[in-house]
Amino acid sequence: MEPLRRQLSDADLMAGIRSGGTQRRLFENKLYEKYDYLIADGVRKHRLTEDDCASAYSDSVLTLFEHITTGRFEGRSELKTYLYQIFSNKCVDAIRKKTTNRSSVHDALSLDDTLLQLPDEARSAVQRLIAQSDVDALHRHLRSIGDKCRAMILAWGEGYSDDEIAQTMGYNTAAVAKTSRLRCIEKLRERYRDML
Repeated sequence: MEPLRRQLSDADLMAGIRSGGTQRRLFENKLYEKYDYLIADGVRKHRLTEDDCASAYSDSVLTLFEHITTGRFEGRSELKTYLYQIFSNKCVDAIRKKTTNRSSVHDALSLDDTLLQLPDEARSAVQRLIAQSDVDALHRHLRSIGDKCRAMILAWGEGYSDDEIAQTMGYNTAAVAKTSRLRCIEKLRERYRDML
């Protein structure tokens, strides 16, 4: 435990991540926390929401872990530089995704316009059916992403903090719980995208 009290070098972090077992998770958390300020940097630079940047950062860190363990990251640059490049690319991907999806927002207006033409009682009946269909779809998608993701998203939806979720579900830190939660939310979003 003594080496973790000082600032860890890139070599220390990489060796710890490659070591496997419980040590690996400890070093993964240290690396995640060491550069998590990139999230705020991404919000400022790329004008994305904090959740979008946190999701991009989490994906970037997971990619970095994979590159370290498979040897794809050869250490020719600093970990920070390599991670920053992956993170920047993921932020640009998120911007592209948002820009591409903006045109589909206008399609929803035609349904609202149609509803306004219905008499009040028919309109409320159609709105209730749409709402029930949305709830049913949500429950179906939550079941499809796995029990742990479903439990985490439901807890978060009920107002539990990432710290409380971490304690309840056995994650080491709130940051790790948040990363897992954001990945679960992304899985849920993918299910909805697959419907389109």
